[in-house]
Amino acid sequence: MAKTTKLIVEFDIEVDGDPYVWRLHRLPQWSYDPSERHGKVLAVRHKEGQREALIEFPPGPKPKFSAPPLKSSQIPARQVSTAISAAIEAGWEPLSRGKPVVIYVDEEGG
Repeated sequence: MAKTTKLIVEFDIEVDGDPYVWRLHRLPQWSYDPSERHGKVLAVRHKEGQREALIEFPPGPKPKFSAPPLKSSQIPARQVSTAISAAIEAGWEPLSRGKPVVIYVDEEGG
């Protein structure tokens, strides 16, 4: 279920029996300079926790000229759940306190 707060849309998802909330934090950004390319970033937190994980995906192919921008609803739930599992395996402790953790994953979220 999506919750809208101002312009931020958050989605609920359950991974391994735990409830999480995620949102699209940043759209993919492309540039002619490969070092300036960035993929989409999802911000994820446990429903009862405070600490976020920023999960960054690779940039992927550049969209066609008139392609509409990516929307949160277009991201598959399976990809989000795989990314959350990968973040936990990488050492993110969702119920701890502290600064957001940045995790880099592959196209599938693993």
